[in-house]
Amino acid sequence: MKKLLSLLLMSVVLLSACSSGGTGGESGNKGNSETPAKPEVENTAEPKEITVWAWDPAFNIAAMNVAKEAYGQVDSDLTINIVENAQADIVQKLNTGLNSGSTKGLPNIVLIEDYRAQSFLQAYPDSFFELTGVVKASDFADYKIGPTSVDGKQYGVPFDSGVTGMYVRTDYLEQAGYSVSDMQDIDWKKYIEIGKAVKEKTGKSMLTLDPNDLGQIRMMIQSAGAWYTGDDGKTPTLADNAALKEALQIYKEMMDSGIVKVTSDWSQFVGAFNSGEVATVPTGNWITPSIKAEASQSGKWAVAPLPKLTTTGGSVHASNLGGSSWYVLNIDGKEAAAEFLSKTFASDVKLYQTLNTKVGVIGTLKAAASGEAYSVADDFFQGQKVVSDFASWTEQIPNVNYGMNTYAIEDIMVVAMQAYLGGKDIDTVLKDAQTQADTQIR
Repeated sequence: MKKLLSLLLMSVVLLSACSSGGTGGESGNKGNSETPAKPEVENTAEPKEITVWAWDPAFNIAAMNVAKEAYGQVDSDLTINIVENAQADIVQKLNTGLNSGSTKGLPNIVLIEDYRAQSFLQAYPDSFFELTGVVKASDFADYKIGPTSVDGKQYGVPFDSGVTGMYVRTDYLEQAGYSVSDMQDIDWKKYIEIGKAVKEKTGKSMLTLDPNDLGQIRMMIQSAGAWYTGDDGKTPTLADNAALKEALQIYKEMMDSGIVKVTSDWSQFVGAFNSGEVATVPTGNWITPSIKAEASQSGKWAVAPLPKLTTTGGSVHASNLGGSSWYVLNIDGKEAAAEFLSKTFASDVKLYQTLNTKVGVIGTLKAAASGEAYSVADDFFQGQKVVSDFASWTEQIPNVNYGMNTYAIEDIMVVAMQAYLGGKDIDTVLKDAQTQADTQIR
């Protein structure tokens, strides 16, 4: 019986060894013509693929396509699908998806306007992939880090600069007895004074304004490091906001002085300077392609620093209007998406030269400003190195907290503006706006 049991046990051991292919080491494979199969994750996994959402095919989408092409030289295995959506549609789709708790159909990377970023990051704190290890905050213009981070953690890769400048028709200035040098480092009071002379001598308005679009107000208050809310980005600060009060007063003085051509939409805004109806365009650098679209005006334009506030302390000749950044959603594919951004928008100086040359992007990566594309003289602007100037002004933009409610507060402020232009006392207007904001926002 003992011998029989021993034979049975030896048979089991031999059968087990054969079925397992031996011990799995080199010696265990001797005599076998085939290597035992091993799991190969890379071969069985789905191909790496990410989706990007952005708006504006001529700018943001075009920039992403340039980055996609550049990254293809680093990782040709990553498939990048770029999907165009209107900005309003992106906002709606993100809110719907993140509110529902379902990420199905959402992209890996999404472009979000800086004014709206905190409303997403704070409302959906677990929905965005942290990029602190991808983005070195000190590599970018300081003012872009506030909107793209929460509690010291980085969630966005800063993209384009909304740095502002004052585009000026030098021929109109000369007819009024001024030169572009007279527009350097002035305040808004001086600007209005020059505007009156231009209007008198040429019949041209100094600028356009749309009372339903408060971009002009945003530029003015950020130049002084102020916003509609306090440092916490939550508490409305309208009634006792010195920068906001002065900005409204300047706005009304412009309107009352007769130097303004009132517009009501984008096409009227662009049409005013393309047709030669205004002498200056104080706005974000992203307007450059639209200004240059009227080739007959080449050599008649220059760009000066933005005027500053007169009485509010701390106002500088630099501000921002617009701008956006890239974010990674905390879903499958986030690592590949973060790696793509790391090698492109977060660090590639050469890429930013191409983006400027091909698309007109002025990035906020500080190192990009030393590249060749940024130092090119532009014949349209009389040989001025406008990109270099804008890059320099970008570094001077005050950092403010846009918070979660910029547009909600502006809805209140548009009504307040109409009341003020209609003759209501400014302190009363701001106090009423504060009360409304306190009720609706906090």
